[in-house]
Formats: sequence, structure tokens, C-alpha cells
Amino acid sequence: MVKVAVLGATGYTALEAIKILLRHPRAEIVAVTSRQEGRTPISSVHPSLVGRLDLPLEDLSPEEVGKRADCVFGCLPHCASAEILPKVLAAGAKVVDFSADYRLDDAATYLEWYGHEHPDATRLGTTVYGLPELFRERIRRQSLVANPGCYSTSAILPLAPLVKSGLFETDDIIVDSKSGVSGAGRQPKLMTHFPECNESMSAYNVGRHRHTPEIEQVIARHAGVRPAVIFTPQLAPMDRGILSTIYIRPRQRLAEGDVMSLLREAYAGERFVRVVDHLPGTKDTVDTNFCDITARVVRDRVLLISCLDNLVKGAAGAAVQNFNVLFDLPETMGLL
Repeated sequence: MVKVAVLGATGYTALEAIKILLRHPRAEIVAVTSRQEGRTPISSVHPSLVGRLDLPLEDLSPEEVGKRADCVFGCLPHCASAEILPKVLAAGAKVVDFSADYRLDDAATYLEWYGHEHPDATRLGTTVYGLPELFRERIRRQSLVANPGCYSTSAILPLAPLVKSGLFETDDIIVDSKSGVSGAGRQPKLMTHFPECNESMSAYNVGRHRHTPEIEQVIARHAGVRPAVIFTPQLAPMDRGILSTIYIRPRQRLAEGDVMSLLREAYAGERFVRVVDHLPGTKDTVDTNFCDITARVVRDRVLLISCLDNLVKGAAGAAVQNFNVLFDLPETMGLL
């Protein structure tokens, strides 16, 4: 068994990770941490865990966590992760980090988008980005994996094979995404207060959402040039799920079948990416680790439509997928 600790275990993505790990035949949860809750049982914070996991929430030092666990799921806020995880790594554990602290390649970009000096900048640019469909072999060799952002996954998976083909322009990519309210986290906020978001849709962080540089960075690795991405996130009145509509211009006239063939070829054999003929909806992927993708050609533009569960393929499911790769386990273990 692989011993697992979950840092910052009171949030939505931590709960989702715990639920997946509880059905994982090779994972044993040995610690769940929180600085706020004292030594109350995790099931008192997440009642769905009653009778399934009654470990106490502990305020452990990073060194204690690293010695107790073989793998640590870091569900900590941005900026806090990079203060703590180096000590966990030094204690000998592998880490899957849910925050954005290790996703970007350089400290200047991190400072620009997150407003803080990076406390562990030497690891930027060398930490592997945790999309196994694109970086599986690199993940196998690492002890630290930067789990992708949920919006980023919904945009990168459909875009990467197309820009890699060289058949598409990269200076005018538009990503329009709708997300369920759980994407904003468990901490109460005005915009996610029920009377504010129920029966209403609204855009937010237009032109300044922090997943923008993440999307551009990974797409650049496949295109060979830095793309220009306009990313607009929108809050939808549903608990979970992301639907992204992506607009990209081909350099030559392409039929719909040509684009679908590129996608199918890229993801042939990938268990968690489904290239589908129909127009997918968020209910098709809820509670699963699938990302569903399709394409349409409209007035010489290619429209890519993707959907996934922001808490699973967009967070905890991807983390378990990375965990499986790190420990040479079947990639689908615990996820199907």
C-alpha cells in the first residue's frame, strides 16, 4: 500500500481526492491536515465521510507529514504551498500539488499574476506539469507534480494536438468557459452566495484570470511559439462541471472530419479523453475523470467544445491519475 496524506483537507477538491482514494486498492490515507479545525474528525467537516474515514484533522509539521506518508496531496492555497512543500519533499515523500505554485515556468510571470514573490523559485521551469496525456513520461521520473488548473485542462487538451500539427494560427485563440460554483472553492464569497449566483450567469476576472498564462505556456510547448489567448471564465448556476468553447483559425481550409481525425489520432488509447461526435454537456462527465471533446467548422473557424468535472478531471481525479503514474500503478486505478 502507498501511504497518502492530504494537506488542507477541508476543501472541496480535498474531499473529492479522499473519496477517490478510499476506493483506490493501493492507497491508504494516513493523515489529513488542517490548521483551523483542531483534532476533530475529518467526518465532522465532511459528513459524507462518516463511517468511511474518521481520521482526526491534525496540524502537522511538513517534516512529520513527509515522514508519515509516501505521497502527499497538497490542497493548500496558492503561495502557501511553496512555503511548505519543499520541506515535505526533503522528508522523502512525493507530492502532487493542487495549487498553482509550480505550474508556471518563471518567477516573474508568477509575480505578475499572483502578486507574490515565489518562495521556491528554483523549482519553476523544472517541475513537471501534471497532464499525463501530454507529459506522462516526464511525470514518471519526478517527485513533485504540478496538478493543472481546471479551466486550463479543458482548454489545453483540445488545443494541444491542433497547434502541434502546425495547421492553425496561434495569435488569435479565444477560450470561453463556464464553470460550476464549486470551482470557486468552499470559502464563502459574495459572488457564490446562493441568492447571487442562482438562476444567473456572470463573467468574472475578464482578461486577468490566472489560468491564462498557464494555458499559454503549455500551448507554447506544443506550438513552438507563444500564443495569444483571450480567456473568459463565467460562473454558471450549477454545482460542478466546466464547458469550454474554443475558437481557433486554421491556416488552410479544413473539413470537420480533418479536425476530428487530428483529435482522435492524438488521443487514441487515452482512457480519459473521449473524442465524441455529439455536442457534449457537463452532465456527460460529472463525477468522472473524463474530458469529452468535439469539433465543428463554422465560417472557416474551428470551434472546439470540451467538458469535464472541475473537481475530478479538473483537480482530484487528475491528481490520482498523476499518483498512479508516479507509483507505476495502472493509470485508471481508483478512477473507473
